[in-house]
Amino acid sequence: MTEPRDHTGERLDHRVRRSWTPAGGQDAILPPHATRWLASKTGLTEQSTPAAPDSALAVGEPDLPDVARKALESVVGTDHLLRSRDDRLGRTGGLSYLDLLRHRGTGALTVPDAVVLPADPGQVQRVVEVCAEHGVGLVPFGGGTSVVGGVQALRGTKESVIVLDLCRLDKLVSVDPVSRLAVLQAGVVAPDAERLLAAHGLTLGHVPQSFERATIGGFAATRSSGQASAGYGRFEDMVEGVRMATPRGEWRLGVSPASAAGPDLRQLVMGSEGAFGVLTEVTLRVRTRPAARRYEGFVLDGWSRGANAVRELAQQRVLADVTRLSDPHETDLAFALSGGWKTELMRRYLRLRGVLDPCLLVLGWEGASDAEVASRRRATLRALRRHRGVSLGTVVGEKWRHGRFAGPRQRDALLDLGVCVETLETATYWSTVDTLRSAVRAALVDSLAGSSRTPIVACHISHAYETGASLYFTTLVPRDADDPIGQWERAKAAACEAISSNGPLGTISHHHAVGVDHAPYLPAEIGPLGVDVLAAVKRELDPEGVLNPGKLLGRPPS
Repeated sequence: MTEPRDHTGERLDHRVRRSWTPAGGQDAILPPHATRWLASKTGLTEQSTPAAPDSALAVGEPDLPDVARKALESVVGTDHLLRSRDDRLGRTGGLSYLDLLRHRGTGALTVPDAVVLPADPGQVQRVVEVCAEHGVGLVPFGGGTSVVGGVQALRGTKESVIVLDLCRLDKLVSVDPVSRLAVLQAGVVAPDAERLLAAHGLTLGHVPQSFERATIGGFAATRSSGQASAGYGRFEDMVEGVRMATPRGEWRLGVSPASAAGPDLRQLVMGSEGAFGVLTEVTLRVRTRPAARRYEGFVLDGWSRGANAVRELAQQRVLADVTRLSDPHETDLAFALSGGWKTELMRRYLRLRGVLDPCLLVLGWEGASDAEVASRRRATLRALRRHRGVSLGTVVGEKWRHGRFAGPRQRDALLDLGVCVETLETATYWSTVDTLRSAVRAALVDSLAGSSRTPIVACHISHAYETGASLYFTTLVPRDADDPIGQWERAKAAACEAISSNGPLGTISHHHAVGVDHAPYLPAEIGPLGVDVLAAVKRELDPEGVLNPGKLLGRPPS
């Protein structure tokens, strides 16, 4: 029987799946100086809040009718329909702060009735048809990294729900080196995709923070955006074709690089979050693997100067592949968590250089040769020169590159300390970047501040466009022991209202998707008519409403 594994080949048991930290990972360790700094800034007191043992978690008995179970087993075999407590618990929810809290014994878990592991696209199609025939809810599951409730096993109006784990769809189907196209199955984990493509001298170049666990199908279903999006594009920019299982039959899209044959229905599938169908294969534009790269750190004085610098880089079309600007709060956090005693030395050096309100800017270029990288770097730095950035050299840039997955992993250590730590993101046009950042920050601070708690609300730009940019917020505050779930739910709602009001000011999600959490705010962005259009598509493709109940269009009645 096939067992899910991480990209190192280690078996992914249910406990590992419910943590950002891979088995044996070391980046989850929080140094003592970082803990002291957090206490001084937030009011965090010494406490230990370890994860609850699995035996303490409430997991009900599976409630899958025998007739449906036998029909599913006839498709995938008895060994690939899992109903044990641990197997179901391991595919319960995603990796948001609230998901992790629930797996630590706080709040109710939405545990599926079974886990089904199909072997190929044909089996996926038949499983979808069986679920539609028997009225069983179906939740597609890749890496389980959703932070917006996108893989919660909600039943909606259905009596039973299964998780469809795509881990066996892990193959590189074909490569067209002339057209630079590759067909990958939806369950391929991102590091494996890079390994498989590397054998052909190719790369996707798609490296979001969920890279270590997320899958090709998940990237497409959520309109993912990688850290090098300025160079490689967002994931939907890479998608040339899809193969999708729906209750109405299999749907294939994509026959040419461009078409005027009506609206591009591939874009309807992108971001559909498993509500319209289950992606089984994705045809992707690939590129030659970079032979050279250079990552550097800079500091600019103040958020406004930094944001204007990034805007000019984008509008002059000289962005580095990775262009990431941290605001003063995130810069302070980054220096404190990683630097220890070196932090004060850095601040003294920057003050001597006239930088009073430091904003860290990480720039990274990748290319076919050192000469290409050097040429692009010169163009970027020419445009940056007038903003008087202070270079910190390649040491800072390389440290960021090698440690860019440490943040999510450190959440486990922060949770152990009793910290509420979560992220959210949005995007807007350049003319409203400052307004939106201020509005979201104020909403989070006002909601989370208390007599003994001072929240840290940090922000960065990690995706820049000619017309605007994304804003990514990280929040840390001592956990409310009396109402830890409500503490974050209220803060997230306040932030979402700040985003969705007055226009709205920005999108409810730049790359985390809609899921459950953002569904109430979708009408403000696309209008009631837009919601009706999506609902009509849902009815046409999934007339029984079995696909990923409650996601994208909102939670159906339970």
